Amino acid sequence: VTIFLQSLDYQLWHIIVNGPRMPTRTIEGVVSPKPENEYNDNDFRMLQLNSKAKHVLFCAVGPNEFNRISSYDSTKEIMLVHEYELFIMHDNESISDMFTRFTTIINSLKNLGKSYSNQELEKKILRCLPKSWTPK
Repeated sequence: VTIFLQSLDYQLWHIIVNGPRMPTRTIEGVVSPKPENEYNDNDFRMLQLNSKAKHVLFCAVGPNEFNRISSYDSTKEIMLVHEYELFIMHDNESISDMFTRFTTIINSLKNLGKSYSNQELEKKILRCLPKSWTPK
């Protein structure tokens, strides 16, 4: 996916990794959203790139996954939710390393305003463990 997006437009991957850049303006040191009538060509390009990245991701997933991710605003959020949904413990990975990877995804989602209850997170962790953990 990385190479494909970078080949279309390198900034697509940058938007997915760092999140969308919404047009802002600074007045007396206060940063606020820029009104649409003040957008310049670069502002429109950045907004178009976010929409383009979302379109590419929507085309790459099946109908069931599309229904889960289509309501998200940014490609970064879509990718993180996708990582969360498909999260599993890797072979030969320690529980500590697995939990660090999981926490990174959860914290990134939380920074974007998407959070899960502790009960949901506990169930997700238990479901992602390999069968060898069942006796434990």
